[in-house]
Amino acid sequence: MPDYINQFLEKVIAYLPTILTAILIVVVSIYLAKLLSNLLKKVLKRRGADLEVTLLLATITRWSIIVAGIITALQQFFDVTAFLAGLGIIGFTIGFALQNIMQNFVSGVILLIEQPFNVGDVVELNGYAGTVLTINLRTTEMRTIDGLIVMIPNADVLSNTIINNTRADRRRIELPVGVSYGSDPAEARQIVLEAIKSVPGFLGDPEPMVVFHTFGGSSVNMTAYFWIDMSKTNPLVAKD
Repeated sequence: MPDYINQFLEKVIAYLPTILTAILIVVVSIYLAKLLSNLLKKVLKRRGADLEVTLLLATITRWSIIVAGIITALQQFFDVTAFLAGLGIIGFTIGFALQNIMQNFVSGVILLIEQPFNVGDVVELNGYAGTVLTINLRTTEMRTIDGLIVMIPNADVLSNTIINNTRADRRRIELPVGVSYGSDPAEARQIVLEAIKSVPGFLGDPEPMVVFHTFGGSSVNMTAYFWIDMSKTNPLVAKD
């Protein structure tokens, strides 16, 4: 057998463990990518995310893991540090140019995973109150209580206070009431307490309270405090 063939076989045998290790890394990364991608699809499906968003995030997750596996496999044969450094410089340049888009994208991913609210929830976001219509990768779309359609950047949603009214099964109502100076305070308090009990969704525990607090120009002012079941009524109806 010629010498060059012997040398080739010797090199193959010498590199065989490395080759098998690299192949194993790639195979494991492909399997792991498929597993995590399917898991992400299930989570986002329960979250009620759009199909396009679900497929995009699943694809990004799958290929990110596969690329990481290929780079790790190549590391078995040669140093890929310089190659990765070049990719890092390019990625930094692109990321700096698209930092606002990327910030909203990452915030959208966090919102889809953490689920501070779902589609259909009544929430207060960034100074707006209304119903969530869609949760996209860049914006959260909602219909405000006065019928406006508002699209709020996800970064603004995530960096500000989120009030989810739908998840609150009960809520305390504060109702200001004024009575004339000639009224009997005890009788006025009793009338208000009886009226409160007729509110749809009224809850007797905690007990309602009526507190006098201010002498106005033409009335004695008090505030009624009571709790309602949010599944049976809403604050506006309760105050009517």
